[in-house]
Amino acid sequence: MKKVLSVACALCMTTAMLTGCGSSNNAGTAATGEAQNSAAASTTTEQASTATDAGTTLIALITMDSLDQHWVTLNEGAQKAAAELGVTVQFMAPNTKDDAQQIECVNNAVSAGAQAIIVAANGPDAISSALREASDAGVKLIYVDSPANVSAEATFSTDNNAAGKTAGEEMKKALADAGVTSGSIGIINVNAATDSCVMREEGFRSAFEGTDFELLETQYGEGDAAKSQSIAENYITQGVVGIFGCNEGSTTGAGNAIKASGKDNVIGVGFDKSDAILGLIDDGYLLCTMAQNPDVMGYEGVKAAVKAINGESLGGVVTDTGVSVLTKQQ
Repeated sequence: MKKVLSVACALCMTTAMLTGCGSSNNAGTAATGEAQNSAAASTTTEQASTATDAGTTLIALITMDSLDQHWVTLNEGAQKAAAELGVTVQFMAPNTKDDAQQIECVNNAVSAGAQAIIVAANGPDAISSALREASDAGVKLIYVDSPANVSAEATFSTDNNAAGKTAGEEMKKALADAGVTSGSIGIINVNAATDSCVMREEGFRSAFEGTDFELLETQYGEGDAAKSQSIAENYITQGVVGIFGCNEGSTTGAGNAIKASGKDNVIGVGFDKSDAILGLIDDGYLLCTMAQNPDVMGYEGVKAAVKAINGESLGGVVTDTGVSVLTKQQ
């Protein structure tokens, strides 16, 4: 049995290194660089194996990436709950938003003996097959932030449609206060598949229904701040009056583009909370951001996972973890 487990762990470790499915320790530190990625993958596999051998409850936390402050904070909430409940939570995530790498993280978690997987799906369709196989193997599924298209025990996320509409209302009010009643508005999203961000965009667009504003075709920056900045710069060249960023990287890119342009008449509104975003708000380059509560998602996700592992039925309940509008005054 030990020999079989050793082989499985070795395969898991190799797969993690090849796919870039990095992980962090309980402090949530993301590994960078090829050597660090390999070391992190090895450490995660060894820790998971040890936890399984010792009979410890092992839960895998798989987010869209390991670098955004949003996911780091979510992991911090998860680790807090893990410490309180006496379970092991392994943070396993790619260093970039990539469906294939996230799928490998799921497969690695199953191979390592995880009894539950807490996941924020990058692509709800792409990851579904892997999650279905995990569920069929008896692994409990919990969604945080962004669900996939497979039934789960519970989901903890923002009401993204409502939050997106709030973002639109904030921009619309700021434009009205500036005497602007028409013009074009750019939208920067991650991709066309991530459910949470798609819902934010839908909510944002709904806020402008019946107005004289033209919402331009959405551009996708893959959640990357540099790519999003380039998109935003093109929008500004086109003469937009506002830009909406649907996630942390999109928002940071939009704010940096507005800053670089030297224009003070472009209203930037975004999503998520990070030091960079708060700095752009304080400096006046972004109006506001919709701040989620990722720590609550992680904390409640682990609690739910433990209940599910212990046989409690959670009924697939979806819990809204809330959102706050952060402006310069806050």
